[in-house]
Amino acid sequence: MLCFGHRGAKGHAPENTIRSIIKGLELGVDWIEIDVFYIDGHLVVFHDETLERTTNGRGFLRDKTFSFLRSLDAGEGERIPTLQEVLDAIAGRAGLNIEIKGDNAASAVVNLIQDRARSGWGIDSFLVSSFNQREIARVRQLDQRVRIGVLLDGFPNCYPAIVDTVSAYSVHQNIEHIDELFIADAHALGLKVFAYTANHPQEIRRMSTLGVDGVFSDYPERVLSIRNSL
Repeated sequence: MLCFGHRGAKGHAPENTIRSIIKGLELGVDWIEIDVFYIDGHLVVFHDETLERTTNGRGFLRDKTFSFLRSLDAGEGERIPTLQEVLDAIAGRAGLNIEIKGDNAASAVVNLIQDRARSGWGIDSFLVSSFNQREIARVRQLDQRVRIGVLLDGFPNCYPAIVDTVSAYSVHQNIEHIDELFIADAHALGLKVFAYTANHPQEIRRMSTLGVDGVFSDYPERVLSIRNSL
């Protein structure tokens, strides 16, 4: 069962910041998960469409310039990082799950993955996921090698068709909707099942018992502790 540090190690440091990512690495995650928007020509690592929850700014992310976003405090003095800075911080010590938020990020994400793959990163060290079907379809169109994860929050009838269209590697499902049947069906389709977001030890143990292939957690040390105890 793989351990994905959710937005770095969100339970310990401001989410989607370099500090959070380094904390996840220190805890020993297998993978780091972050969110990206394409804003003002840059891939910025951020989750929400608005700034209020995690920064000292206000308004919609899409309405701001890159320089303004970089001037904000994203928590504990951290600033909003770029995807390139995240890759520099990880430096090959863990895989990276890039969740695309919004539109028009696919090309820039693939270009950066290809650049890093030429510089020594394994292409399998990347996983691109999204609820946005157009974006993951674009990723698949641009590079057949990139692993793609289809994000779900429930049981859409069309999900087998979606994963087939983009030749998905994995399906990422809310823990509330994961049971033996879902896992069996996904595995029959050749998909890995990654569960989000399991923070309580009881939730993590349940996911392990059900046989998921990986767990996203704000507290990755809990996943690792339970995994190591099995």
